[in-house]
Amino acid sequence: MRHNVLIKAALAALLAVAVLCTVGCSEDSDKDSVQIAVFVPGIIADSPVYEMLADGVQAAADEYNGTQKNVQPVTVTVLEAGTNQAEWGAKLTALAATGQYDVIISSNPSLPEITEPLTRQFPGQKFIVLDAFYEGNSQIATVRYNQREQSYLTGYIAALVSVSDMPFANDGARLGFIAAQEYPVMNDILLPSFIEGAQAAVPDAEVDFRIVGNWYDAAKGAELARALYKSGVDVILPICGGASQGVISAAKELGFYITWFDDNGFSKAPGYIVSSSVMAQKRMAQEVTASFLAGTTEFGSARTVGIEDGYIDFVQDDPLYVETVPASIRQSMAEVVDSIKNGSLLLPSP
Repeated sequence: MRHNVLIKAALAALLAVAVLCTVGCSEDSDKDSVQIAVFVPGIIADSPVYEMLADGVQAAADEYNGTQKNVQPVTVTVLEAGTNQAEWGAKLTALAATGQYDVIISSNPSLPEITEPLTRQFPGQKFIVLDAFYEGNSQIATVRYNQREQSYLTGYIAALVSVSDMPFANDGARLGFIAAQEYPVMNDILLPSFIEGAQAAVPDAEVDFRIVGNWYDAAKGAELARALYKSGVDVILPICGGASQGVISAAKELGFYITWFDDNGFSKAPGYIVSSSVMAQKRMAQEVTASFLAGTTEFGSARTVGIEDGYIDFVQDDPLYVETVPASIRQSMAEVVDSIKNGSLLLPSP
């Protein structure tokens, strides 16, 4: 009886979650299929990381369905949990409580602490979490990207641009960093590594850190960017989801530079975005899904991948990068990237 109540509560909670069935979904769940849920802790719109997550899982399912014969087909369901982080735990619990999914795949540094208690509540449920690190639980497998490398490179070019003779650069090296929220990876890796990279390039570089308070408020993002600009900041890194659109608007309005994170952002604001550090989220999502379908996932494990492995990169071949950033800075960045690739500069993730 208690189990039935739990299932009913879970199904009721799932009505609050936006369900997007990708290719292969049907109105009637095929009980003979392998069921994979992609739990998006946010929304896919304006979130390249989550778009790549869903696309990668679906690509693996499509490949499996197209090449494997006489096996259970794979069905993928994508669920958006929204931008209110306080609701993620309840929605993930509801998803696991259905008992419908062979594996739940997600991506976010905060997910392991939400997921770990659920492994005791639902001992048969498996989880794979990208962009996260947690080891020792036989129901969870995680892979994180070396965002120290990513942030270091972003800070390095931000400082070089700030002291350059580029049109929007001013005197000194005063940089801005706008985050959606404070969380362990932000406080322990992203911000310190951005500062580390900036000061490796320009020892007296300063970084002004501001918080939006959520992942969607573009008006607040623009407000913080304007305040930073008025204080003398000429290069800003936004890691704030939809609020980043406000930072872009302010850059176009006032004239300052932006460094971009996680995907290639040059086309979002040509002439204003001076760098893009990317992670191969779609590739990783496809690989971990294929591994699960092949039965080779090492649950309980935690991996870290970076530039040397090909999962983190600093975009150097985009025409807008070449057009916007002087050759001297591009050469300096090429040398730093190469030093990480060849091991002469070691930046292990904390």
